[in-house]
Amino acid sequence: MPQLDPAPWFAILTFSWLIFLTIIPPKVMAHKSPNPPSLLAKKKQELTSWTWPWH
Repeated sequence: MPQLDPAPWFAILTFSWLIFLTIIPPKVMAHKSPNPPSLLAKKKQELTSWTWPWH
């Protein structure tokens, strides 16, 4: 049965992981966030309770 022959599938798996581990990570790590976090985002927000009836 040709499905049980691992030769072509192992090569495809190896090359795809080679691409994932060498090309994609530097591109992702080079990405800069357009909105860096600020100190204002760390301020705790006041929560209000839910006053509507549940029925």
